[in-house]
Amino acid sequence: MPDAPSPFSTSVFPIDVPRLATHANEVTCILVGRRGAVSVESGGRRITGDVLLVQSGVAHAVRCAEGGAKVLFLDGLAWSAGNGLAERLDGTMAQAAMGAIARNHDAQAELRARIAHGSPVWSGACAKAMAAVLRDLATNPMERMTQTDLAGRLGLERTRALRAFKTYTGQTFRGFKRWTGLQVAARKMVLGESVGAAALDAGFADTAHLSRTFRHLFGLTPSEAVAGLARAARYEVPGA
Repeated sequence: MPDAPSPFSTSVFPIDVPRLATHANEVTCILVGRRGAVSVESGGRRITGDVLLVQSGVAHAVRCAEGGAKVLFLDGLAWSAGNGLAERLDGTMAQAAMGAIARNHDAQAELRARIAHGSPVWSGACAKAMAAVLRDLATNPMERMTQTDLAGRLGLERTRALRAFKTYTGQTFRGFKRWTGLQVAARKMVLGESVGAAALDAGFADTAHLSRTFRHLFGLTPSEAVAGLARAARYEVPGA
């Protein structure tokens, strides 16, 4: 039988600004400069390269060359840099990253497998129940799933359910809900929905709540992001 589809998404976010303010990615990500190198900076450290793999949860700023960069978000993939910040990718890994950025599904699967090498593989009833939970949260961020609801769906005591969720996703239950809501809001804004409407549709209290969260996790405001998406289109070329 074929493997069940992954409950995790792999999304690409183009940026066309010279600098992202200090922020902490909710998930592991890869930065690829369009017309030159990209740098991540944190605590006096700077790592520069054409393709960078960035650890989640570490506050850092980003600097881009002309043309900006693309960010590949790898939901559900826990990874830690040896230096606690980021690593340059080259060779086969860089090629896989470029293919993944171009939305090649085989390249995305290869990249995930290489980065996750040695990580535990989930299977069985708990994994199936967890996958169903993640898909429900991703497709319906307005659903007010509580910790008690999560425990019931996994058939575990609440504390064990939260621990299992963190192990399986690399994120806290609250963090995952916030991250999936943010992605839904971003997609709606790209399609022309106002920031206020997108915020409410994605489960945020109001525009200010969405804006604070957006800046905390992306390093720019929703309006800056949407404007950047439009400007970034002029840099798009086949295979870029």
